Amino acid sequence: MFTGIVETTGTVVEATDDEGGRRLRIEVDDASPASESAGGVAYDDLHHGQSISVNGVCLTVEEFQTEPKAEFEVFLAAETVEKTYLGDVAAGDRVNLERALAADGRFDGHLVQGHVDTTTKVTGIERVGDDWFFEFALPPSVSQYVVQKGSVTLDGISLTVADRGSERFAVAIIPTTYELTTLSEKAVGEPVHLEVDVIAKYVERMVSGYRDALGSN
Repeated sequence: MFTGIVETTGTVVEATDDEGGRRLRIEVDDASPASESAGGVAYDDLHHGQSISVNGVCLTVEEFQTEPKAEFEVFLAAETVEKTYLGDVAAGDRVNLERALAADGRFDGHLVQGHVDTTTKVTGIERVGDDWFFEFALPPSVSQYVVQKGSVTLDGISLTVADRGSERFAVAIIPTTYELTTLSEKAVGEPVHLEVDVIAKYVERMVSGYRDALGSN
């Protein structure tokens, strides 16, 4: 489980197709004990089998090293390649990173599973003062879960829906989020991973029986 509060970014240093999927080797940006003491993030606690969110996709660490740079390797199964755009990332691309939430950790975002529902596209970017206004296409398959002032996860970032139309929705991005995540590198037309609030799915499932019963009466 994640919170959608991106800890740091990483850079893909190697992307190779493998039998049944794809492998990514990612170098963690500014990840060292020294960076942690300076207010940064140290990624020296990763281990084999640990979950990590890469642009909002929950993946499993298969290999990890701390010297000379902090790097880790993950495997993308065929289904992950098919349902996300990680099959298109290449060496040099930056990605958002978040380790799984510790049981005693601070919960600042919302419940994020790392199970991407769909991929959408950036349809508009506007700067408003110091903030940014990003607009995205609203896929019909998840439109019922996206509500005004509700939570969504975009490329692993917990965000609040600021505006919603029938075919699009928008979020407001504060300077810190813009600077510390890969949103600053996005352009109109580029893909973004979208995960809706899982609580909405649970509610829908719980009331579906009552709805069906009322409809049959």
